[in-house]
Amino acid sequence: MPEPRFVLLLGGTAEASLLARRLHAERTDIRLLLSLAGRTLAPVLPEGVETRIGGFGGVEGLADFVTTAGVTHLLDATHPYAVGMSRNAAAAARRCALPHAAFLRPAWQRMEGDLWQEVDCLRAARDALPHGARPFLALGSQHVAPFRHRPDLSPVLRRVDAPSEPLPFAATLITGRPADDPAEEAALFRAERVTHLVCRNSGGARGYAKIAAARALGLPVILIRRPPEPDGPILRSLNAAMAWLAG
Repeated sequence: MPEPRFVLLLGGTAEASLLARRLHAERTDIRLLLSLAGRTLAPVLPEGVETRIGGFGGVEGLADFVTTAGVTHLLDATHPYAVGMSRNAAAAARRCALPHAAFLRPAWQRMEGDLWQEVDCLRAARDALPHGARPFLALGSQHVAPFRHRPDLSPVLRRVDAPSEPLPFAATLITGRPADDPAEEAALFRAERVTHLVCRNSGGARGYAKIAAARALGLPVILIRRPPEPDGPILRSLNAAMAWLAG
């Protein structure tokens, strides 16, 4: 009789939650554990799915966890820019001889009307902004520190949760989740007198509203290119991920 499957799903993206819901509904023969980093105080969790919140402690910690827990498959569906976590996942899977794959959602593609300037890193994004700009920094809290070196800017930041510590520079802070409606994002940009959007090419439907809003308003977008793809098989759709887990 084949060994029961126990899948560790490294999440933190909308697609990981969708995949967790599908697995929970369609593959009751598979035990699923969804792992989240815990950066959001009250994450929206898929109902009925076993969830773990918090880090593992690098490659050693992750390898120890999957061995002790009896994990049989490791699926990395973290953020496209979570390079460290993806690297650790691939290394731990190799060490433990676990089947491993990475789910990578498609990047956004430039459309007619987009005013994109693509750059390679946060510092380049900072330096690309003109003097006196009021950029909307659609970046996680751990990615805004380079902008403290541009005191001429008047940034606008959005956080799901109110920060527990002061911001590293003067900025307008908005709390709440991004809107799915481009019109709502455009209204926010107008109300805050935003001149530029700075973001990463995260891809996917969730979060695209800000890109569409910038296009509609004719706002320049400073877009940080994606890092190299992680090691191992790359799954580019939810159906492909389901097929890999069923294989």
